[in-house]
Amino acid sequence: MSLMTLPTRDGYGHALVELGATNPDVIVLDADLAKSTRSDWFQAKYPDRFFDIGISEQDMIGTAAGLALGGKIPFATTYAVFVAGRAWDQVRTTVCYSNLNVKIAGAHGGFSAGGDGATHQALEDVAVMRVLPNMTVILPCDAIEAKKATIAAAKMEGPCYLRFAREATPVFTDEGDVFEIGKAIVMQPGTDVTIIAAGPLVYEALLAHDKLAQEGISARVINMHTVKPLDEVAVLAAAKETGAIVTVDEAQLAGGLGGAVAEFLVSHHPVPVEMVGIKDTFLECGLPEELATKYQLVAKDFVAAAKKVIARKAK
Repeated sequence: MSLMTLPTRDGYGHALVELGATNPDVIVLDADLAKSTRSDWFQAKYPDRFFDIGISEQDMIGTAAGLALGGKIPFATTYAVFVAGRAWDQVRTTVCYSNLNVKIAGAHGGFSAGGDGATHQALEDVAVMRVLPNMTVILPCDAIEAKKATIAAAKMEGPCYLRFAREATPVFTDEGDVFEIGKAIVMQPGTDVTIIAAGPLVYEALLAHDKLAQEGISARVINMHTVKPLDEVAVLAAAKETGAIVTVDEAQLAGGLGGAVAEFLVSHHPVPVEMVGIKDTFLECGLPEELATKYQLVAKDFVAAAKKVIARKAK
């Protein structure tokens, strides 16, 4: 049976509308991309609490900071590559340094903006957001989880970065699944190797699990939707119980999820780790599925990494 597909940004849009109805302090700002980011859904319902700042990402973050100081819960919304790049100084110094209650939504994350080329493909955002003190970093795996993550972000205190995809991807979680910031979800049990993924690539990790199972390899799959704070309990358990880890990043390997996992394990329970992700390069233009295949971010690549890391474990 084929799964329904939706962009994770749709979950963000639905969550904003729901938050607008339940919390009058929620304010949404956008940088002239409301239709693409789905924040226009909030605008249509609550125009008095929506502000289009224009193509001025730095100003948007500063305005969001002011709103947070006034007791509001602002969601500053634009493409991931712009907010993580052009507005990084404002995010760092104005929001994180003061630990302000600003929520930042980065749409078109990863290679989901494939046809727009390297200028729009956000591959460095996870690293630059993760390195900031006080910042929480969340990569929802599908539209349902994106909605839950957005609602959870509104309830937590402090800066939060939410990353959403442009393209429709499989919806494979359930409305009844529990979502908790900082608490990973074991999607499949396993004893031979663990695949830790975040964002829409969690689905590819599940496909890899099935392929490995056909070869008699038991692979645990963890949805590490919160890259920061990392669920260290889940990572430590995976390392002790399976002895080998594969991490999956729809981002540059440097500073991403793989780095977070490796940094923790090296001082707590070192085991072989294979990191799958973008290897220090800008991507070409192309359909997201074409880019995923070319840059080795599909299930068969996770299978190969799992076999490689299991072989390292055996030495």
